[in-house]
Amino acid sequence: MNQTIAVFRGTSIRRTIQNNEWWFSIVDVCAVLTESPDAGAYWRKLKQRLHEEGSEVVTICHGLKLTAPDGKLRETDCANAEGLFRVIQSIPSPKAEPFKRWLAKVGHERVQEIENPELAARRMKSLYRAKGYSEDWIEKRIRGIAIREELTDEWKKREVNSPREYEILTSEIAKAAFGITPRVHVFPVYAGMNRCLYLPPGDR
Repeated sequence: MNQTIAVFRGTSIRRTIQNNEWWFSIVDVCAVLTESPDAGAYWRKLKQRLHEEGSEVVTICHGLKLTAPDGKLRETDCANAEGLFRVIQSIPSPKAEPFKRWLAKVGHERVQEIENPELAARRMKSLYRAKGYSEDWIEKRIRGIAIREELTDEWKKREVNSPREYEILTSEIAKAAFGITPRVHVFPVYAGMNRCLYLPPGDR
């Protein structure tokens, strides 16, 4: 999952990419528009009111994992640009219009990245640099992603369509390369060329 921070007038708003579009933390947006000391409580009350009114806004909000202030991934109510526009309409705030213009701008940046993948690659590199990864690690990571995409494109040409088929092929590659069972995956850590095992939740 690709995550980053957007900034509106000095205030951070968490966001993540799902299906090639930005999804924003609704709590963070409420904090910006209302300046409430407890934006989480504000959103819970607003969500309850919208639900009681039969508003469709609640149905287009989804819980996605975002990095919380304590550094852990926690499920957070998020909405895409269209959903946020509808949430904003329910919040009386003098910042609503400037925020809508800002939202349209950051959404447009994502559209530009879809049309020009090189911009997305630059953004990816800058995010990894900000996290402290070395240039060597970043280049290997990007090459790994490119190789994976070429592989999945080839599978599509050969009419591999279902998630189950992808799972089987991926497992077979893992077994051939690393000699491990399908439920255990090995991820190289390029920075130190160490290896760590990832066990599915049911095996922990």
